[in-house]
Parts: sequence; structure tokens; C-alpha cells
Amino acid sequence: MAEKNNGIGLLSSVGIIAGGMIGSAIFSLSGLTMYQAGPASVISWILAAAVMLIYGLVCTELSSIFPKSGGIYVFPAKALGTKPKTGAFWGWFSTWGYINSNIAAIAFSAIYVGTYLGAGFSLPDGIQIPLALAVIIICFILNSINFKTTGKLNNILVGGLVVTLLIYIFVSFFGGEWDPGMMTPFFTQGASGTTGFMAAVPTAMVGYGSIVAIAFLVSEVREPDKTVPKAVLIAMSIVVALYCLVIVATLGLISASFLTENPGMQYIPLYAACFTKMSAYPWLAKVVSIAAVLALVTTILVVMALTSRAVQAAASDELLPEVFSRNNKSGVPVFATALIAIPGAIAACFPDFTSTIVGLGALFGTISIVVNIVSLYSARKNGLRREGCFKAPGGQILPAIALLIIVACYIPDIINGGWKIWLYTIGWYVVGLLIFRFSKRYKRAE
Repeated sequence: MAEKNNGIGLLSSVGIIAGGMIGSAIFSLSGLTMYQAGPASVISWILAAAVMLIYGLVCTELSSIFPKSGGIYVFPAKALGTKPKTGAFWGWFSTWGYINSNIAAIAFSAIYVGTYLGAGFSLPDGIQIPLALAVIIICFILNSINFKTTGKLNNILVGGLVVTLLIYIFVSFFGGEWDPGMMTPFFTQGASGTTGFMAAVPTAMVGYGSIVAIAFLVSEVREPDKTVPKAVLIAMSIVVALYCLVIVATLGLISASFLTENPGMQYIPLYAACFTKMSAYPWLAKVVSIAAVLALVTTILVVMALTSRAVQAAASDELLPEVFSRNNKSGVPVFATALIAIPGAIAACFPDFTSTIVGLGALFGTISIVVNIVSLYSARKNGLRREGCFKAPGGQILPAIALLIIVACYIPDIINGGWKIWLYTIGWYVVGLLIFRFSKRYKRAE
């Protein structure tokens, strides 16, 4: 009980979720949605938030039923296993893809630290990779101490991030250049036409991926049945408000047609606004650089923590060597964290390769979402809920609608990716199945 009292509280839980969500999405993916949908991209981010909030609440209910960290492994392993080996298989199937996508996400985020700093400050050539490695090492060290302490530091970083974004929003609106006329026509400015706001939803959904962060860290949360759902709702409210304000502030300064004519600016829309319309405030680009770095660091911290707990859960079930299940003196799975940090650092040394892996990993996110929502239905059907468990709203219908929307949104990107995505995905899972086949858990169950 004492451990629970010393766990992560509501404020830190909100900070972890918000910090994970406000990553490179607002600084790069927002530009892609502006290009596609113009001012209507605001609707894209609101729709994406609604869908991902449902998914976040689904995982919140699962964390209430199965209050153990490492949810991407734990939920299917507990809910879908009529036999121990079957549950372990589905848990590993979900986790193995998650590991791939998050190693790439860590590397990608670390690489972009140098990119964003370079846009706002004069940095020497060749510093991008050393900066990326330094950031990963720092995040590994921070993830190796008591997570409650890391959560407090994360709160400071997220607080700084919010302040810097609010400065950008304030100067954009009140700096004398923001033009409300640029918001009209509302639906037809984007490259994808009137329905562009729907086409932009899958891109926007990526920005809310860490809505499940605290549900996946549930055993380290104080009073999780109350804290996790509150944190999910509060964090989502804060993040969607920031996203919408940033997008409206930016689109009153630069148009979707500007992004079409300058494709390189699609990935740095806030900088584009600073360099073109806000040149009277040269310090603003530096503020945006600082905000971007804070966002990327908090994202790496959260993603590294989530993935290491999934690895620890799999190792505790004898699917990986026992060393990865061990905690250090601070109660942190340091060896599991190293297993994620080291490949992330290696991938960060090859920026082009990292970008390719991120693209090829599109299918893994869809698979994990499907497995988790099916796990919830299975847990409910088998009566695994205990009294006092949080229950996601909408009964059986809302999670199903969210599942259909999420899958439908990701399918075009997966299809457009062609045979490479499928070949890469199949190859990755073949390796995962071999690891499962030769694990202690599998051999013991035979």
C-alpha cells in the first residue's frame, strides 16, 4: 500500500500523457494537415482527438481490470488467453510490433532535435547525430531513476513547453500580422479539396498516440482507478486546445497555398510563420526551437518508459531473458530500458534509415489498437471486471465505432505503402515468432 501512496499522482500523470502527445506532431504533422485541409484542419484535429480519446478510455478500462504496467503486453496476455500459452502469444504479438515502432520513434525524435535547433540557432555542421545520441543518453539516465522523480522533471519540461507554445500563440494573434480573412474559404483551401479535413484525420491521430501512456504505466500510479481516467480527460483537453490554437494562429499568417508552393515548409509550419510574417520578432523562431526540443525530449522520455515496461512484462512471462524483468534500486527496469535505448541510438546514426522505418511501421500501430480493443471485449465477455473498475463509456458500440474509424483511417496509408510495408511487417513478425517459439515460456507450456 505504501508503494501506491508513493506512486505517480494526477499532476504527473497529466504531464506524462501531455508530454508524450505534444511531440513533433504540432511542429511538423500539423503542417501536413494544413496543406491538405487548410483552415478546416482544425476540425481534423478535433475529430482525431475524439477517436483517440475513445481508444484512450478503452485502455483505461483495461488498466483498471489488469492494473499492471506494460499494458501493450499485459492486456491481451490476460484477456485473450484461454490457455497460458495462448495469452502469452497474443501479448507478445502486440508487444513485438510496438517495440519496433517505438525504437524508430525514439530515433526519429532524437534526430529532429538537431533539425529544430538548427532552424532557430546557428549550429555547426555535423552536430545532428551527436545531439541525437546525447538526447537518448540523457533520456535513458532520466528513465533509470525513480519514475516519480522523472515524472516531476517531466512536469517541468511540459510546463516549459506549454509556456513557449502560448508565447507563440500570443505573438501570432497580437503581433499585428494575423489576418482573419485568411481563414476563408474554410473548407476548400487545402490541396485535398472540400473533404480534405477527413483525409487529414489519420495524420492528426498520430499526434494523440500517447493518450494510453498512463494506462500502460498503471502499476506505478497512485489510486489508478481514479487517477488514470481523470488524467486522460484533462491531458486530452489541454493538448487539443493547444493544437487548435497553434493551427489557427499559424493559418492566419500563412496559407495552405503557401505550403503548396513551398513544400519544404510543410514540415516546419511554425518556422514558416516566424520567418515570413513575424520577422519583426526574430527571437520568436528561437522560442519555437526551444519548444520543439522540449516536446521531443518529453516524447522520448515517455515512449522509452512505455516500451521498457512492455519489455519487462514480456520478460516476466519468460518470453525474453530474465535480466530484462529486473528492477534497479529505484524500482525501474533499467535493463529493459537499455534494450530500447541502444537500438534507438544506433538507428539515430542513420537518419534516412530511421525515416524509412517509421514509414514502414505504419501497420504496427493499427495492429496494436485492434488487439487492445478486442482484448476489452474479451475481458468484458469473460467477466474479468471487478467491482469498482472504471468502465469506458458507450457500452459495446463506442469502442467498435472507434475501432472501425481507426482502421479505416490507417488503411489508405498502409495500402499506398505497397509491398514494402507488408514485406517488412511479415519479416519482423517472423523474427518475433521465432523468439516466441524458442522462449522458456513456450517450451514450458509444451
